[in-house]
Amino acid sequence: MTNDPDLKDEMYEDASMHDESGAWQMIFGVVTRPRYRKQGYAGELLKRMIAEARKEGRKGLVLTCKDPLVHYYAKFGFVNEGFLGSTRGGVTWNQMRITF
Repeated sequence: MTNDPDLKDEMYEDASMHDESGAWQMIFGVVTRPRYRKQGYAGELLKRMIAEARKEGRKGLVLTCKDPLVHYYAKFGFVNEGFLGSTRGGVTWNQMRITF
């Protein structure tokens, strides 16, 4: 959690940026082992995270993803805000957000 509305590269390495009472829930990754994919586990996890953030009174959730996953996260209500400005890992990242 953080009060910063954007997910920044530094957040991956600097735990001091975490603020338990922050307005925004950041999602740093949703990874499913190949043999468990297409069974709804990631979707169920996202639904629970969204419900929990809403219950805790957060402003919303933010995540980053590669182009091929934009449509997947959009199914849960995340809106694509476009290129984040990060090329972490040699990849172009899109920032996506749900605002309550």
